[in-house]
Amino acid sequence: MAAPQLRLLGTRRFLPLFATQFLGAFNDNLYRSAMLFFVAFNLYRQDGTDAALIAVISSGVFILPYFLFSSIAGQLADRIDKARIARIVKIAEIVIMAVGVVALDGGSLMLMMAVLFAMGVHSTIFGPVKYAMLPQHLAADELMGGTGLVEAGTFLAILAGQLAGGLLATTDATHAMLAVAVIGLAASLFIPAAPAAADRPAVEPNLIASTARIVGHARAEKGLFRAVLGITWFFSLGAVLTQQFVPLVGQLGATQAVGALFLGLFSVGVAIGSLAVSQLLGGAISARYGPASALVLALAVIDLGLTVRGMMPSSLPAATPADIPAFLATAGSWHLVIDLLVIAIAGGIYIVPLYALLQTLGDPASRSRDVAANNIVNAAGMVAISLAVTLILALGAGSAGLFLMLGGFGLVVALASYRAPIAPPVPRG
Repeated sequence: MAAPQLRLLGTRRFLPLFATQFLGAFNDNLYRSAMLFFVAFNLYRQDGTDAALIAVISSGVFILPYFLFSSIAGQLADRIDKARIARIVKIAEIVIMAVGVVALDGGSLMLMMAVLFAMGVHSTIFGPVKYAMLPQHLAADELMGGTGLVEAGTFLAILAGQLAGGLLATTDATHAMLAVAVIGLAASLFIPAAPAAADRPAVEPNLIASTARIVGHARAEKGLFRAVLGITWFFSLGAVLTQQFVPLVGQLGATQAVGALFLGLFSVGVAIGSLAVSQLLGGAISARYGPASALVLALAVIDLGLTVRGMMPSSLPAATPADIPAFLATAGSWHLVIDLLVIAIAGGIYIVPLYALLQTLGDPASRSRDVAANNIVNAAGMVAISLAVTLILALGAGSAGLFLMLGGFGLVVALASYRAPIAPPVPRG
């Protein structure tokens, strides 16, 4: 394991922020998962179509605040001590989770959606804080390792939250949500001060104008914006892959447990790649492995498409869906498992340097706004690729065809990475 970066977990400069971030990501996904299971097995138990529609709508409700409020969040984080914002956000999370308990206990779908939107706002405000704070607390040779730990922790928290939301009874899930929010607030109290790098102009309240200005500011820094586009590509791809796990297991004649296995492989693989890349780079902030990891990622997605196509139709009878052992005994299953791991590990190696560059290529006084611009572009990218995927699937491509198309686009991304590599940050005097 990566001993130097793991030592950061023993420091006050890093551990409280890491714990606050981990617990926040866990709670986001615990609530979302618990809500969707409640909807599917209580509110719409007899109507799977409506339950599936609610799942799609909930994704939009959660991501909408990134469009609306990222510009405000970035401006605030560049003006106010980021540790203070983190504590305010954690206090708000306790209130939001308390309302979430009421919503789930009362079975109010509208209130559940309102809580989901509020959690999206919570994550929108905290996003610029966590990434802009790291360069203030970590040395230059620690930043890659710290960013890798944050990314690894985030994906593992997402996995743990989703699994907990599905496994816990609703009452137990609501108790856990409140407890995690309180622990998150306690962790945030130990985050060291992270004051604004410089005085900033007053916050622009016009959401459209401020969003355009922040994204335009990031676009002016070519290397920075290339990092933003690279991050957007990976998260858009990851969103599509994870969304396809549920229908894919159905097409392969397997149970939902196999879908959980796929999600676990993806999350753990990204965590492994995130931790490994700092060691590969020796702590240096560099995207030199970006083109190679993008190429491996694209080829693995293409191979995944070919593997899935070769496994269709499943030889298993539709009446007896395969559990994990039975699925792993079928032809092509281990090939699929390896593809998922390679995609995820290559993705971790690809994404962490881009986040480190996002934190260091721009002006420190505008760092939070750069992170906010990244969140805005990420959200737009995920919406755009979701629409494209809907069209592709409507045309009858199926999961295999979809993966092949995504892999082909990934080859274009890899070629662009080779032709226009991102230069490392230049030290500022």
